[in-house]
Amino acid sequence: MITTCTPEPYCRVLSGVAGLGLPPVSVGDVSKRILVGRKLRSSQLGETLLPKRIALPVFASDALSSVAYAPDEVFIMLAVAGASTYVWSWKIGLAVAVVMLTVVASYRQTVHAYPSGGGDYEVATKNLGRTAGITVASALLVDYVLTVAVSISSAAQYAAGAYNPLVGHEATVAACAVVALTAANLRGVRESGAFFATPTYLFMVSIMGMCAYGLVRMFSGSLPDAESAHLEIDPAPGWEGPLSQVALMFLLARAFSSGCAALTGVEAISNGVPAFRKPKSQNAATTLLLLGLIAVTMMMSVIVLAKEMSIRYVDPHELDRLRTAAGDALPAGYEQHPVIAQIAAGVFDNFSPGFYFVLAVTGVILVLAANTAFNGFPVLGSILAHDGLAPRSLGSRGDRLAYSNGIVFLAAMSIALIVVFDAETTKLIQLYIVGVFVSFNLSQLGMIRHWTRALQGESDPSARRRMVRSRAINTFGLCLTAVVLVIVLVTKFLAGAWITILAMGFFFLVMKAISRHYARVETELAADEQDSVLPTRVHAVVLVSKLHKPTLRALAFAKATRPNVLEGICVSVDSERTNQLLKEWDERRLDVPLKVLYSPYREVVRPIVEYTQAIRKASPRGVVAVYIPEYVVGRWWEQLLHNQTALRLKGRLLFSPGVMVISVPFQLRSSAIALEREEREEGRVHAGDLRRGRVDTNGSTWRKDDE
Repeated sequence: MITTCTPEPYCRVLSGVAGLGLPPVSVGDVSKRILVGRKLRSSQLGETLLPKRIALPVFASDALSSVAYAPDEVFIMLAVAGASTYVWSWKIGLAVAVVMLTVVASYRQTVHAYPSGGGDYEVATKNLGRTAGITVASALLVDYVLTVAVSISSAAQYAAGAYNPLVGHEATVAACAVVALTAANLRGVRESGAFFATPTYLFMVSIMGMCAYGLVRMFSGSLPDAESAHLEIDPAPGWEGPLSQVALMFLLARAFSSGCAALTGVEAISNGVPAFRKPKSQNAATTLLLLGLIAVTMMMSVIVLAKEMSIRYVDPHELDRLRTAAGDALPAGYEQHPVIAQIAAGVFDNFSPGFYFVLAVTGVILVLAANTAFNGFPVLGSILAHDGLAPRSLGSRGDRLAYSNGIVFLAAMSIALIVVFDAETTKLIQLYIVGVFVSFNLSQLGMIRHWTRALQGESDPSARRRMVRSRAINTFGLCLTAVVLVIVLVTKFLAGAWITILAMGFFFLVMKAISRHYARVETELAADEQDSVLPTRVHAVVLVSKLHKPTLRALAFAKATRPNVLEGICVSVDSERTNQLLKEWDERRLDVPLKVLYSPYREVVRPIVEYTQAIRKASPRGVVAVYIPEYVVGRWWEQLLHNQTALRLKGRLLFSPGVMVISVPFQLRSSAIALEREEREEGRVHAGDLRRGRVDTNGSTWRKDDE
């Protein structure tokens, strides 16, 4: 039986559409294995947990690396009124150190109370409400992106200073560094941690060794002046003449807020507690303490040496404010080296390898510092995804058990920021810190409420004393960080902090919108009594382009489902090919009617969609089942030669209520190639299989699924 009809005049002949069955090991999969390594089973998650010696460089590299630029920012701010204000540098450094140690002590309470890894977000959500939690999350997301942008941009500046051809290409260098760091983190937390551990420890040794040697020379009276000690600094416009008390306080506040960049990254440990080995909380608290002590020691040592060596340092865009002792302008092309570079050049004036070693590891650590964000951001993203505040794809672990989607998203955002600000650290640093101290304040407030609630249900005197002590620490931390936040907002708002606040507001609104969407979808998908009602009829259609094996298989499968109505559909754009199909259909005496949809405008998809919608409209309580014959191929390039019409058709039919799409695969001979690849992969012995017990002494492999 053959019938014809003419809906809207569209479409071309539906070719033998084939499936999307990618081979188990395609070219893309091979490239991925080279980039990120072999897959890890979920049961191997414990193998990726970090001991303290690896966790310290993984989570503390950001806070430690701030020694490379936080002192620079302090001296830049003080230089606004001339070099005479440098006498305040060590006092500002001491104030920053007090804030850091207070924040470390506060977060030690947090990791013990909330070891699940939510950090500030979890504390704020559970104790202050969902709105406070979203505020903290938006602040942390912005801060993690800025952490990568600032650290990598600073490293690019160091690289350009060491290698002149890179000058003017800092943004490109920084973007390439982000890509390399992304690839390293996609290989998993443990592997990236082991990769970053050595440079981080070398940085600690180099800076602390340089400072120790410099202090020895200072006390012995042999410490030389810095290369810029002979220069004079002209005050910035508006800062000439003696400073009033108000102006001095404002200047010191600006310098202090810039120095507080050293506190970024401290919160990452509280977000990454699940990555530690057991006992997780204790190991995280110990790592926090080590971080605080090391960072404070390094920062104070650098600031003291810089002051004693009479370093002169101004904003790199205001080098015209530097003058010689005679009052003359500096020669064209004068290059101002970072504070650490000037200290190293003076301390190691008779030992050049020491100078180059300090500069090399400093440049490397600034790149690796972004690794703190690459470990904190994905974990936070997965928690937000679990709570319905972020796309659920951020909560999925990749092949290496890392949150790959979060890593890629962070990299994309950071590269965009680097390109927009041309990798200029001085501009990016103005956006920094605001988000950190917003989360600090809400976290401390949440912890105070946490301890207050816990005290109400605790009767043991020793436990109550511990809780009261912890609450006192968090209260002091709240007071101190609140003061710092006010200072940061006042001194940095017009300098760029307003951009950070807008970004936080944007993320806040986006998370709210995502939450509403997921809530609406969950309500819409809730099962009710109507969902158990069977459709009144099933109208099955099989797409036919030519009468061959895939079509006959699809017809046979459709018959086996016993629909109420079964028919074939052919879209005709070529009368000669259509007549040939009708002839073959009639010769085979198939007991299924074939309906021809004429399409003089050579479209295939639209006539089929409109025909199925017409069937659905005629029977609203029925179901239309569309069977699509598909090829399964074994080579990646064959995907480009088949299945394209099927893809478009599926995409359109998905939006048609009551229309079900069923793919009927037909394996071409090339699909056997994919099976052979899979069998070879299953039988291959990988490095470490014997040690892990996945291969016996005869070389036979087994899989976990075989147990």
